[in-house]
Amino acid sequence: MNRETILFVVKKHISNAVDGVDEAGIDHEKSMADYGASSLDIVSVVSSSMRELKIKIPRTELKNVKTIGELADLFEKSAS
Repeated sequence: MNRETILFVVKKHISNAVDGVDEAGIDHEKSMADYGASSLDIVSVVSSSMRELKIKIPRTELKNVKTIGELADLFEKSAS
């Protein structure tokens, strides 16, 4: 699974969770909070993305993720 596929899935879940966010306009260098995501939205995006990508990541590894791109990198590392 490549990074572009992972970013597509994550962006899709962000746009579904946060009103008014178009996935085409999401910058992977920003955080989900930059797009107005609440902590519950973020948990939903991460959980839904992991479920769709069929990966599991311990919460301790997720706590250091700041940007959407970093999340995609972590997902890619776990998928390989």
